[in-house]
Amino acid sequence: MRLARLGERGAERPVVLDGDRVLDASGVVADFEGDAFAPQSLDRLRAALADGSLPEVPDAAGLRIGSPLARPNAVICIGQNYAAHAAESGAEPPQNPIVFLKSPSSICGPDDELPLPPRAERADWEVELAFVIGTRALYLDSPADARDHIAGFLAADDISERAFQLDESGGQWSKGKTAPNFCPLGPWIATADELSSSGLSADDLRLRSWVNGDPRQDSRSSDLIFGIDELVWNLSQYMELVPGDVILTGTPQGVALSGRFPYLKEGDVLEIEIDGLGRQRQQVVGARA
Repeated sequence: MRLARLGERGAERPVVLDGDRVLDASGVVADFEGDAFAPQSLDRLRAALADGSLPEVPDAAGLRIGSPLARPNAVICIGQNYAAHAAESGAEPPQNPIVFLKSPSSICGPDDELPLPPRAERADWEVELAFVIGTRALYLDSPADARDHIAGFLAADDISERAFQLDESGGQWSKGKTAPNFCPLGPWIATADELSSSGLSADDLRLRSWVNGDPRQDSRSSDLIFGIDELVWNLSQYMELVPGDVILTGTPQGVALSGRFPYLKEGDVLEIEIDGLGRQRQQVVGARA
């Protein structure tokens, strides 16, 4: 299944995308958050989709695409998880996953505007494969146990203000990661069976980004230093992962921090795309309260 949310911010409705049809899921789940990602909830959605009981949304084409999940308990991010990106950042590949957090308030829809903070000087893009937790994970025995705890996969852009992240952070990156709309998600969440039915695997998806139509990043999730299963297992040794939590797995080379490209400025158009997970488009705008 492909899960999405449509409507104005704060009033989105959960939908299932079935080919060209957009089906209202609000009769099965109140919203896509928390236990709505549990296996039994997703099974109810699959059953409703199969028996034709989900009504079509007639005005879907004219509705805003929101984040495909409501505000989660946590947005957990992995830093420098591609060797080439670590190198362009001036660092050696990490021996253990680097973990930082984004504020849930940074989440927005895939095509919402990207307002720069008032003092922003070095705003950057980071296309990332993300996934949503479906069942509680804590102190897992091995990475082999991890995949059963994932509800689905989605595209994310880990927008970063590098001056805040590196110069004003005191060593903690989150200051440069948590401004409003610094975490566009979607346009949809694809369950693992949805990817496999398209001949795709989350372990080897192509990730790309563009600024004003010019290519920036182009890599594959198979190049991750710490793969999906290892990340779930590793994180579970330090924290409780609960349904609806979002984990961003890191970005490949090709960001402005490399020095090869200019940082984002007002008027730029930023786009990212991941195979099977859709495309995002953000217009960069000036600061707003």
